[in-house]
Amino acid sequence: MDRRSIIKNAGMAGVLAAGMAPAVHAQATLRWRVASSFPKALDTIFGAVDVFAKKVSDMTGGKFVISTHAAGELMPAPGVLDGTSNGTVEMAHTAPYYFFGKDPTYALDCAIPFGLNSRQMTAWMYEGNGLKLTREFYANVGIINFPMGNTGAQMGGWYRKEIKSVADIKGLKFRVGGFGGKVLERLGAVPQNIPGGEIYQALEKGTIDAAEWVGPYDDLKLGFNKVAPHYYYPGWWEGGPQLSLYVNKKAYDGLSGEYKAVIECAAAYAHTDMQAKYDYKNPAALKTLVSQGTKLHPFPNDVLTAAFKAAQDVYGELNASNPAWKKIYTDYAAYRREANLWFRFTEARFDNFMQAQNL
Repeated sequence: MDRRSIIKNAGMAGVLAAGMAPAVHAQATLRWRVASSFPKALDTIFGAVDVFAKKVSDMTGGKFVISTHAAGELMPAPGVLDGTSNGTVEMAHTAPYYFFGKDPTYALDCAIPFGLNSRQMTAWMYEGNGLKLTREFYANVGIINFPMGNTGAQMGGWYRKEIKSVADIKGLKFRVGGFGGKVLERLGAVPQNIPGGEIYQALEKGTIDAAEWVGPYDDLKLGFNKVAPHYYYPGWWEGGPQLSLYVNKKAYDGLSGEYKAVIECAAAYAHTDMQAKYDYKNPAALKTLVSQGTKLHPFPNDVLTAAFKAAQDVYGELNASNPAWKKIYTDYAAYRREANLWFRFTEARFDNFMQAQNL
């Protein structure tokens, strides 16, 4: 069987399992650009586009070249959706929940409060209906999406003062990305949607009272521990936030089948690579933060309980008012129910036992 037959019959999983790149025969040299929503200083989350672009180049013998651009180089971080949709750039890499203000449905391609964890999100996208349903949604803006990265469960952010009860959320000026702000707003917080590169200054100057980003490795790089001592967990609004590669649909349709397969395989590689980096680097970074005086706190139970109830209220309202949201969320929630039942009997029990051991 030749390579083309393998790709046609086995799909992405077969190509990756076989350890080979798609064959590229007499393809013209192609140069594209990918705009990121993240600063270059973050080698994990911005680094995903570098990993992706290198894989594309490697698999095509240097014939398909993608230049990578940090937030602000070609367009502001929030502009990448429109920039890809209208063809200003061929590609973008972003957190889709940044665009919940346009339509809350975008958040379902990333993370919602008390949603899927990272493994569940990947399962829903690739094996469930996630990719099919989100692609139907993105077709309305001329984009085809690919999962490309996940941070794993995030931390709950940095606070200048302790959060001892849900009452301490009221009036809190909180930089929080995406959909979490809609829920926190119902608890009395004042959400602020500030790009990653501007958070430190806002926290340092007191423009905001608290901020969340990702987790220990990135947060240490950004220096948040220097301007806010209290570090809370978990980031209940981001249990498994997925990053996405956006490709302009018209540009994608103009590619050969082989170049399309290259994009699919390279995005899948970068998807796995990002979480591997976070899972490996976060433990040491957390130790460093604690050694430098960071105070770790779990969110009080009344905060989690109130937030969970507020989230369910929001989802109920969206189900009643937003057909696009309802169509995708109904499937998402059904899978979440089944996945949590399974994880309850396996992963959770195993993890809880192992984490209690003094190894």
